[in-house]
Amino acid sequence: MDKNNYVLIMAGGVGSRFWPKSRNHFPKQFLDILGTGRSLLQITYERFLKLCPASHIFIVTNSQYSDLVLEQLDGISPEQLICEPSRNNTAPCVAYAAFKLAALNPEANLVVAPSDHFIQYEAIFVEKILTALTYTAQHEALVTLGISPTRPDTGYGYIQYGQESEKGIYKVEKFREKPNLSTAMEYLKEGNYLWNAGIFIWKAKSIIHALKKHASSIHDLFESGNAYYNHPEERDFIDKKYPTAPNISIDYAIMEQADNIFTIPADFGWSDLGTWASLHESADKDGSGNVISAKQINLKETQNSIIQINSDKLAVIRGLDNFIVVDDGNALLIYPKDQEQEIKEVVKTMAETYGNHYV
Repeated sequence: MDKNNYVLIMAGGVGSRFWPKSRNHFPKQFLDILGTGRSLLQITYERFLKLCPASHIFIVTNSQYSDLVLEQLDGISPEQLICEPSRNNTAPCVAYAAFKLAALNPEANLVVAPSDHFIQYEAIFVEKILTALTYTAQHEALVTLGISPTRPDTGYGYIQYGQESEKGIYKVEKFREKPNLSTAMEYLKEGNYLWNAGIFIWKAKSIIHALKKHASSIHDLFESGNAYYNHPEERDFIDKKYPTAPNISIDYAIMEQADNIFTIPADFGWSDLGTWASLHESADKDGSGNVISAKQINLKETQNSIIQINSDKLAVIRGLDNFIVVDDGNALLIYPKDQEQEIKEVVKTMAETYGNHYV
């Protein structure tokens, strides 16, 4: 294992599209969504132990989740938590982490990855990451893993790539926003488009240089803390300064601006597990196409549905097709799977009516 390799696991999101299992106080990365006995964060952490020692894995999370992270991850110390005092999107937290790790090791080579994605073929994933780390160690390049699309999906952003730089590594021509169906079909037909999975690889000093060039206000804010990183004064500096950072994603701030972006096309059985429908697609199903997590259930004439019932509750269900049924604590969700994009707004309205303790 290269002593300069580090991993940043992004674990600060709320996961509102997985309501009611995912709540503000206990979001989806801390849940056993896949029914494996391990949370998505634990699965992600164990995956990266194949790449570097536990001491080189840092968790970027909101301050309110720090105890949850330490409770779930064996081998992670409080010093490895990069805690955001506010939610300012991904560019500020990437900047904070880059400056902190550059202060720790000026030659730090970083992998930035979400905590809540499903990866079926982990050996292929690790192989692609190692290829990217080798490339970024030798070049001032910002690399992203692109997922070879299997369908014209309108729920993902796309990466358009061009000339091959080295074997299996391609220059990125443009990042594309989520397309409509006809555009997505055209992307698949052209053959040089990938899904943007939000998995990045770069040297700490390369992303800091890119921030200076393309997002100077973010760069200058976090550069002003160089005297404090990895010292007791760091917390006070971050608590005061971090909330003043612009609210902007790393895609908008850097990836769509820089000219040294490269991608590695990959197919390792990836899903962002962003919605109940995507979980249904990724998880094991019974003979009727159902994904069921329930201890006491009588199910008849039900198909293509995802059903999660608390273990102490008896459920009798008949006659559903393509539905989401999720029972959790003080909330019950029963909704057509193909209309789940409405759930986020419905929950927001319910919270305004009945109180935020439901979200």
